[in-house]
Amino acid sequence: MENMWRSPCLSGKECNNYGRILCMKKIIKKKITKVKKVKGVRKLKKIQKVKKVKKLAVIKLVTASELLAQLNAQYVKLHRAYEEYFWLSYMGDRTVTKAMNEALAKRDAFRADAVMYLKVCEAHKKAKGTNKKKLASWKLFFEKFQTPLKLLTLKNTIAELESKIRTIHATQKEGYIDPKTRNFVEASSVKMRTLMRTDSNELLRKACFEAKEKLALSTLTDYVALIGLRNEYARGLGFEDFYAYKISTDEGMTKAELFTLFADIFEKTKYAFVDIRKLEEKMPDLRRPWNFGYMMSGDFTKEEDPYFQFDDALLAWGKSFSALGIDYRGGRLTLDLLDRKGKWNNGFCHWPEIVHYKNSKRIPGASNFTCNVVFGQVGSGSQGLNTLFHEGGHAAHYLNSTETESCLNTEYPPASTAWAETHSMFLDTVSSSIEWKTRYAKNKKGEVYPFDLYERKIQKMYPLIATDLMGIIFVSDYEREIYETVELTEEKVLEIAKRMFAKYFDRSEESVYALSIPHIYSSDSSGAYHGYGLAELSLSQWREYFYDKYGYIVDNREVGKEMAKVWKLGSSKTFKEFVKIATGKPLTADAYIQVVTKSLPDTLADAKRKMIIMQSVPEYTKLVNFNAKIQMVHGTKVICDNKKSFEDMAEKYRKWLSSQKER
Repeated sequence: MENMWRSPCLSGKECNNYGRILCMKKIIKKKITKVKKVKGVRKLKKIQKVKKVKKLAVIKLVTASELLAQLNAQYVKLHRAYEEYFWLSYMGDRTVTKAMNEALAKRDAFRADAVMYLKVCEAHKKAKGTNKKKLASWKLFFEKFQTPLKLLTLKNTIAELESKIRTIHATQKEGYIDPKTRNFVEASSVKMRTLMRTDSNELLRKACFEAKEKLALSTLTDYVALIGLRNEYARGLGFEDFYAYKISTDEGMTKAELFTLFADIFEKTKYAFVDIRKLEEKMPDLRRPWNFGYMMSGDFTKEEDPYFQFDDALLAWGKSFSALGIDYRGGRLTLDLLDRKGKWNNGFCHWPEIVHYKNSKRIPGASNFTCNVVFGQVGSGSQGLNTLFHEGGHAAHYLNSTETESCLNTEYPPASTAWAETHSMFLDTVSSSIEWKTRYAKNKKGEVYPFDLYERKIQKMYPLIATDLMGIIFVSDYEREIYETVELTEEKVLEIAKRMFAKYFDRSEESVYALSIPHIYSSDSSGAYHGYGLAELSLSQWREYFYDKYGYIVDNREVGKEMAKVWKLGSSKTFKEFVKIATGKPLTADAYIQVVTKSLPDTLADAKRKMIIMQSVPEYTKLVNFNAKIQMVHGTKVICDNKKSFEDMAEKYRKWLSSQKER
């Protein structure tokens, strides 16, 4: 397969792989015609030459079933090889970076293989019934990745530059200058972000802000070069820029469609900035970037912290998902949850083993997910719990698929980013709901999260509710303009970053915060942040559907059943089709707008009504059973697993955590 990419075009021209196939077919036809006019020995030589060309160009005929088996086996193998190196690299092992990039190149070569694409197209024309439907999935898959040969080389260059940037970010010295001693204090970017939200010392919060601003510039030169390379790649595929390529490939949308939708939401919710400025009259310096999070929610983060201890999070997640009836269908889960130097500084979930079929038997998949909990730090427990629900939701999505074609069981196209995020974000809204908190969030005395705390927090935070999507639109709009800017320079990047920050956050100081977003440095996630925004709209619509139908979501097995029904479909539908199947309605922003613009009295009344309904819902008292093999790890160290039981694993992890706590 790989040699086909490196073979020259028989016409002597430089062309892509699909063009090479057409050239070969023309040459074969031309030479066969000439051979018929030649006699004797010369004829024999010509036939031999033609046979040699045919051997290179003509695809061996196989049955549709044989072709499907070949496609699935090859893709599963290539996907696994890359994802295993990916996990090791992102968890901090830089020795595998070269092997990871080589595995990525082989996987990408398969996805862009025009020979295989032509083979699938021909087989699809002749196939009938189930095989025709299966081949249609592979036809779409290959269509999304058809890439000229020279662009595959460019893509490898992009991957190498991204690896360089990731290595710099993972190994650079992180920390802040202590405002009192003027000494450097080592602290991860994750820790500094939490300190900005929870520490009462404004000078220390400002020091963390300034340190993060400086760190954001550490790879600016390489970033500008990366944008140019990505745009070159996208234009080589016929798109105006990389953002247009990504949203078309991932969501089947145009930039105009997306940003018209986002602009409408912005106009309907930007009134909140006026309310926040009025609030600043009572809370001086509120809008300073290092003050805003702390002054609005810092005290609540501290007050809530006893109810969200991370050593309790694993069991709370297990019980809550079990109450919903979530089943991982025999899959394997590997969780690496604590922060450490060299580890990728953002949570994610990937599937090194794709759900696939062998001899008509379903082979369960495997999922790895991670976050960066600084254990013992105020607010870290809530962060870790959110990850278990969010990334655990991602894992459940594809591990539940029953689609037979492996190309429909990964996070990559034809998968929709927005639809994938719908599940994860839906489930982390479960753990952030008042119904969940007043049932599962308990302190060491066994006391549940008090409604009084929720009420006081909502009353203070209410002006911010309407700004909920601003951060997502901010990243999306920033990247849109970055990719659209002609002759991008470092100065232009900084100007765009600062202008977008001012527009979508309305702080009193400028910031290059956009350059701190990990997603912009990876081709897989760059130009895809809008997926979170679209997911916010779809999950709001889904929640509305469930509340209207059942009255409650937390601990509702019917909700879990309905989610599992769409999980089984893998990536066999588009985002818009999935939303219609799940909610019975086309996607709109109506449900979202209704929630974030609801009056404060109505918001509190709605919360009380939901709590009353939950009083009649029995609590989950059984043992946790995810139907999965789970192991908790820290880098290459396996801490514990659920061979005995989930509860045993949670207790062992709790004990291990006590040895990791910050002193």
